[in-house]
Amino acid sequence: MESGQWHMEKRLSFKNASSTDNIDSENVLECGTLSIVVLGASGDLAKKKTFPALFNLYRQGFLPPNEVHIFGYARSKMSDDDLKDRIRGYLLPSKNVTSQISEDVASFLRLIKYVSGSYESEEGFRLLHKEISKYECEQHTQDGVSRRLFYLALPPSVYPSVCRMIKLCCMNNSDNGGWTRVIVEKPFGKDLDSAEQLSSQIGELFNESQIYRIDHYLGKELVQNLLVMRFANRLFLPIWNRDNIDNVQIVFKEDFGTEGRGGYFDEYGIIRDIIQNHLLQVLCLVAMEKPVSLTPENIRDEKVKVLQAVNPINDEEVVLGQYEGYREDPTVPKDSNTPTFATVVLRIHNERWEGVPFILKAGKALDSRKAEIRVQFKDVPGDIFKCRKQGRNEFVIKLQPLEAIYMKLTMKQPGLDMSTVQSELDLSYKQRYHEVVIPEAYERLILDTLFRFQAAWEIFTPLLHRIDQGQLKCAPYKPGSRGPAGADELLHRAGYVQTHGYIWVPPTL
Repeated sequence: MESGQWHMEKRLSFKNASSTDNIDSENVLECGTLSIVVLGASGDLAKKKTFPALFNLYRQGFLPPNEVHIFGYARSKMSDDDLKDRIRGYLLPSKNVTSQISEDVASFLRLIKYVSGSYESEEGFRLLHKEISKYECEQHTQDGVSRRLFYLALPPSVYPSVCRMIKLCCMNNSDNGGWTRVIVEKPFGKDLDSAEQLSSQIGELFNESQIYRIDHYLGKELVQNLLVMRFANRLFLPIWNRDNIDNVQIVFKEDFGTEGRGGYFDEYGIIRDIIQNHLLQVLCLVAMEKPVSLTPENIRDEKVKVLQAVNPINDEEVVLGQYEGYREDPTVPKDSNTPTFATVVLRIHNERWEGVPFILKAGKALDSRKAEIRVQFKDVPGDIFKCRKQGRNEFVIKLQPLEAIYMKLTMKQPGLDMSTVQSELDLSYKQRYHEVVIPEAYERLILDTLFRFQAAWEIFTPLLHRIDQGQLKCAPYKPGSRGPAGADELLHRAGYVQTHGYIWVPPTL
């Protein structure tokens, strides 16, 4: 980044960065080396998200080169230089590559060491431990004060075996202020039983302070901003309830299909992959009560209260779809009933939200790519301007692309008569913060922890089992369309009023 672009405090050292797992942070300072191990280093997630996120943290000063070393581990047989060549292109921006950026990439890549090995056997992990210990020894780190962070960029099916190998072969020798931590990312299991089994298997190996269950969606800038907007602005306090809000939509749309990942996607489907975790996280932030503080525990407790208040899902308020051509992927079963599209209405049984439908919609191969939160308010009583046909007030948070927050309002159209038109109060990030680089969600992964996942699975497991058993079928839809026709009908039944003729246009500089 060019000088002056980062409007944030740079961290000069990792010392004092976080508390130890088992020792009071007021009495012991973190002063050892930090070894970050990316397991699954040869995969798409690692090269497209994990390594670029680490690079951005490095450039901001969060990963000082004198304290940090990065290890890649995977089955693939390749050298250090092979791994660096794989990820180099994902570290450089698509345009305006300056000499400073090129130098930063080169210095970052010098921190990376690759180790090849199996995920099920000790040999590879003992070699990994040997390389980590060699680095720690070279840095003259006192025994037991080093820190080891294992990021599992892997399918959940291999989490147990990998965690066993980490516990058996790669832990710190003693606890003198150092720690070993493991990051696992959702989807975490396929239903409540499998998630609890997976959690139990990992929990037998590590204590809770060592396990970080994360969801990168919570790291998105506008998702993070949602808490601030709700609880730091008096404007929203009296209107954020069932008396004023008619419905809430949380939408995730992609304009491409599975693109060669059909076999993997077919194991999960759009509900497990997107709705049950990512969109449900966002719902909690929209619906939760104000926490007593911003500590992860207090925020988590308020989220869990929301999830526990969600009514069982009514099949009449579910629309499933599968885009035409999905089963042509040779890795997808010809009789697959896995949804690539779903609209699900959730209803929260509490004082604030009783009667307000929360509509979660996600799909692949649709007509556009976007993720947004759309809060639609009720009609104005006694409409003297007869402007109801133009649409309702809406508060919209666009998460991607073109991050923005805007409020749809009815205004007087310029002219002699009293005609009305819909306009907006708009905060477009690229215009307002054009010199600030918005962090990628994955840059927050290391520090993010996740609330109890059991409550989320309890909501969706019965529906997922009915789908898996064939009780609910997917309706076909054409790639590039809005999805099954039944989805729009469900929105209408849930009370959403679509605005015709209004299109949000991103402002230009």
